[in-house]
Amino acid sequence: MHRVMAESNDPIDDRDDPAARRAEWFRYYSGKRIGQQWFQLHLLDGLEVQRVLEVGPNLGLVSALLVNAGFTVTTFDMLASQDPRPDIPHIQGDLSKVEAAELTGHDAILCCETLEHLPWDQVTGVLAKFHAAGPRHLIISVPYMGFQIDWRLYLNAVTLRHKFSFKKLNFLRRYKIDHRDPWGHKWEAGYKGHALADLEQKIADGGWSIERRDFTNPTRSVFYLLSPR
Repeated sequence: MHRVMAESNDPIDDRDDPAARRAEWFRYYSGKRIGQQWFQLHLLDGLEVQRVLEVGPNLGLVSALLVNAGFTVTTFDMLASQDPRPDIPHIQGDLSKVEAAELTGHDAILCCETLEHLPWDQVTGVLAKFHAAGPRHLIISVPYMGFQIDWRLYLNAVTLRHKFSFKKLNFLRRYKIDHRDPWGHKWEAGYKGHALADLEQKIADGGWSIERRDFTNPTRSVFYLLSPR
């Protein structure tokens, strides 16, 4: 099995610091993101799936949802497992280097908010690798910054809350990579050169057919439920 040891500058490695882990948990799993985490599980509803490989599990919220819903879960990440429960098998490795044979044996692969951390020119190869692993389904999501309007209003007798977000013209701009952060995003869908059509061409080139496409907000992501071509 391909293994890569965690480096000292890994973005999250709080296994030996419970207070830091708790702080990171509350920071990352915010009210803004929680619906996006739920949606990853929701897309499995009604599919003939039992064994799920979750790529990029972070601190394990989606893993917990999957296990509690009765799925058999294995996780994959560059880091050692950040989940304190010992009963979820974990593969530690580099997604760009791991062999497809190490990813086999699963009915579905779940790879959400992960592909954008890889260089754009590696995405097709990773999708083809998932295809070669032989799952019935692949679910992916990446940040989406194309034209969109998000307007929400909540009102009752004592409370008024509203939020407005308007994304425009990103299709004219190149995504700016923060080279100071080697773990950061390398691209996001909706920017110039990374349109949905460009991403969907990579999906097709990787051997997949699109069964469903959805968008989430306020975490702005595009989700795809894919099946092998």
